[in-house]
Amino acid sequence: MNSGEKQGMAQGPSELCSELRNSFECGITRPYSWRKTQLLMLKRFLHEREEQIYKALRSDFRKPRAETFFTEIHYLATEIQLALRHLKSWMKPRKVATPLRYQPGRSFYVREPYGVVLVIGAWNYPLQLAVAPAISAIAAGNSVLVKPSEQSPATAELIADGFREYLDAKAVKVFLGDVEQSNRLLEEPFDYIFFTGGNNVGKQVMRTAAEHLTPVTLELGGKNPCVVDREAGIPVAARRIVWAKFLNAGQTCIAPDYVLVHRDAEEELLRCMKEAVDAFYGHDPKYSDDYPAVITAKRLERLAAYFDEGVVVSGGSVDPARRYCSPTILRDVSPGSQVMKDEIFGPVLPVLCYATPEEASGIIRSIRHPLAVYIFSKDRSFQQYMLENTQSGGACINDLMFQAAIPSLPFGGVGDSGMGVYHGRSGFETFSRPRSVHVKSTFPENVLRYPPFGEKKFRWMRRLFGFFG
Repeated sequence: MNSGEKQGMAQGPSELCSELRNSFECGITRPYSWRKTQLLMLKRFLHEREEQIYKALRSDFRKPRAETFFTEIHYLATEIQLALRHLKSWMKPRKVATPLRYQPGRSFYVREPYGVVLVIGAWNYPLQLAVAPAISAIAAGNSVLVKPSEQSPATAELIADGFREYLDAKAVKVFLGDVEQSNRLLEEPFDYIFFTGGNNVGKQVMRTAAEHLTPVTLELGGKNPCVVDREAGIPVAARRIVWAKFLNAGQTCIAPDYVLVHRDAEEELLRCMKEAVDAFYGHDPKYSDDYPAVITAKRLERLAAYFDEGVVVSGGSVDPARRYCSPTILRDVSPGSQVMKDEIFGPVLPVLCYATPEEASGIIRSIRHPLAVYIFSKDRSFQQYMLENTQSGGACINDLMFQAAIPSLPFGGVGDSGMGVYHGRSGFETFSRPRSVHVKSTFPENVLRYPPFGEKKFRWMRRLFGFFG
């Protein structure tokens, strides 16, 4: 058994949580110096273990080196750097105005950590989605238990080993276990739970957390639409859509799940997207170094079943031995088909036509609460119409996915795509709560506040409060 497994499995959930709670209650995690040190050590981990990170993600699902750097390593380093730059200001008390009737006195609030935080990561970005919430939780002053996904075992073991070596093991721990062991973990009385994953498991997490009245953030999926206006600049739109959809073999929660293109632009868009696939991944993407595998054979079977739900424009092949699904584009897809009901979460892209903005927004609203809405148009009135007549966790105009890459923007879902936000200051505030404080002197003493309240005194005080109100 390696060192990571020893950390995560030698102790049961109750023991791990007890140690974390003792560390928090002893005040280890509260000082700025401790938070800063942990963030610096996380940054060092990313730098010194870079080659091991590449190997781990390659082992889990052939994730390309460049993709790993930009979507995992660099992404996390940017989050850490932002937290280090602003942490002192985030921790400062925030003064608020004190009404005249409550003077003399002063009022402020401070952001206090919740306590013991559980972070449950996901397999599709196994390093990023386990470590990014932990960065925010540590910055906020919590003790943290990270549960990486068991579906990406090489990355999970790397996280466990790296955290043990680089971070304060008394206050930051990693738990490695299967689904059954994770269910036992959820029975512990955490002070906050952060979950990234599917909708069904998210509901289970929320039900279990409710038993302890534990607040949760749920980062779930969503059937994200990409609307392409006929005045969109089709060649650029096509390249950006293909890049975003087939990054990580489509296994990205904010990837476009389907395209709605104006019927006058359909042929050009399909042609340009097919050309973009060939340009990015070659004639046979199976042998491209820039195209990863599907995570499991079972998921591959589900993806292949979608090929018959439209006309294949590009792709439409699988190789079970390599867990390979080609970048596939479908046209003539029915809005009522299964591929339009499921969150695809893979490299299959249905393309549907619309005639009016009202028709496009109606289709989007019929599929509730996407995590993202993407709009390609040069017409600002069209952009504004789509923003005002759809609902989503985030949106991006004339590009895709960058709304989740900018640390200063809150990232999160709405309704079926989740609740709560993180990244940057939003993450710090998610893992801390405002504690209100009002400070008064014992002099002067306002005797009017005390009973008895006769009718005359009550009338006078009402006028006084109305005057100062």
